[in-house]
Amino acid sequence: MKDYSFSIPQEVIVGKGTLSKLPDTAGRLGMKHSFIISGPHLKKIGTVDKCSRLLEKAGIKADSFCETEGNPSVETVTRAVLAFKKSGADSIIAFGGGSPMDVAKAVGIVAKYGGSITDYEGGGKVPGDIIPLIAIPTTAGTGSEVTAFSVITDHSRKYKLTVFSYKLIPRAAILDADLIASVPAQISSACGIDAFIHAFESYISKAASPFSEAMSEKAMELIGKYIRRYVSDRSDPEAAEGMLSGSLFAGIAFSWARLGNIHAMSHPVSAFWNVPHGVANGILLPIVTEFNEAEDKGKYFRVYNYISEKKIAEDSFRAPMLTEALKKLNHEIGIPEKLSDAGVTEEYFDKMADDAMKSGNIAVNPRKTVKEDILTLYRRAL
Repeated sequence: MKDYSFSIPQEVIVGKGTLSKLPDTAGRLGMKHSFIISGPHLKKIGTVDKCSRLLEKAGIKADSFCETEGNPSVETVTRAVLAFKKSGADSIIAFGGGSPMDVAKAVGIVAKYGGSITDYEGGGKVPGDIIPLIAIPTTAGTGSEVTAFSVITDHSRKYKLTVFSYKLIPRAAILDADLIASVPAQISSACGIDAFIHAFESYISKAASPFSEAMSEKAMELIGKYIRRYVSDRSDPEAAEGMLSGSLFAGIAFSWARLGNIHAMSHPVSAFWNVPHGVANGILLPIVTEFNEAEDKGKYFRVYNYISEKKIAEDSFRAPMLTEALKKLNHEIGIPEKLSDAGVTEEYFDKMADDAMKSGNIAVNPRKTVKEDILTLYRRAL
């Protein structure tokens, strides 16, 4: 067995109604003036104001920035940093899906150390602890509340840059099933399949360890059990909490084991065509799964039984059955079948393949991959 290491350095609170624990959590972390980073929809429906009221009632001042967008940009980070500094806040609360969390982490870096978020692209460039951060997810998908990554779109390059540092992991996370009860079905399916792919890719990654595999397997067990129920009825509390927990475990897994070709390829799809991250991932899922079949070491069978409603014995399983099961799952939850369904054409494939090959996830994909492989996979997915 190869050497491995891990740590889980944060407080995580899971349960219905646990948003009420935000003031106590912030107080324990010494927060006096928090800056909530969220999106316009959550501001409009009043949940951002609910956060502010909870904090202010406990004597913690609260300001907010609610301009994050899907696939958040370098420009949005810059505006959020300016707003944070103007507010005089001492801490950040990321409230929303993966986009607000990515922006919050980026603000936590730039507000403390200066420059632009582009200066921190890659790994090992964050010099120390960032501004104290609490993460509160309102989707069950990214797992960003426990990950060491921030992904930001640089429109000048049509490129999704990744900042990696364990200093980015939030100090605390609050997972309240009530907050994801009103998510539209389309978003719940995109986020849900993204969470599954985090678990699946980290599970088959060359960098997987017994620790990350345990997290990946539990995540797939929960997501496989609940994703169909949750997409069908987001107000189902058991399904919502199961998806939140599955997303959480998947996020922990891929923070330590990385991902693979699906994520390496989906980032350029989003950067060039503004396709939602989970949708891009979902479309690529069966294509890349089929590509990796030759390197399966027995894990595909276990994945199949996690996501299939009918379990089978190992001696009756063949690797192509997983690809077919994933196509079926995509269809059941409303993920488009082809990239062309999401408006993608071949126009930028060569540049997209170049960008995909820059991802560190390519190196840990179970099957060795070169640029021509990526081009072939994009064409198959089209």
